Amino acid sequence: MIRAPRSAIWQAWTDPARLRQWWVPAPAVARVDRLDARPGGAFVTSLSDDGTAFVPHTDSIFLIVEPCDRLVFTNAVDSTWRPAVPAPVPMVAEITLSDCGDGTDYRVIVRHGDPLDRDRHEELGFFEGWGSVTGALASLVEEHAAG
Repeated sequence: MIRAPRSAIWQAWTDPARLRQWWVPAPAVARVDRLDARPGGAFVTSLSDDGTAFVPHTDSIFLIVEPCDRLVFTNAVDSTWRPAVPAPVPMVAEITLSDCGDGTDYRVIVRHGDPLDRDRHEELGFFEGWGSVTGALASLVEEHAAG
């Protein structure tokens, strides 16, 4: 649970200025190259370890965009609508938001094409990485919600 309203989390996902504040695990920093939160819209980010030299991070498209409820994207199709073979693995990520007490039930489900990709993603630190950025997202929106 994140102690902030769904609207704040949604804004953190769909506003480039907010997204870059939490999208990659610290101390790396993110740059949002394209963010078009609509079905078929581009979701392209880069990351940097030193804040100056950026490398590609995410090149994907949004599949489903239901404001303040659900966001689904995949990197199996890149932002130019070409089939992709992304590193480290192709995936579909689904983020759902629902009211929960004085906050938001925030869930992320990541699906892979086969067990080998799932296992590879886990070996590369999937849970730690997504957990880290979820923590950064929570800190950002909870601080904003507290005023």
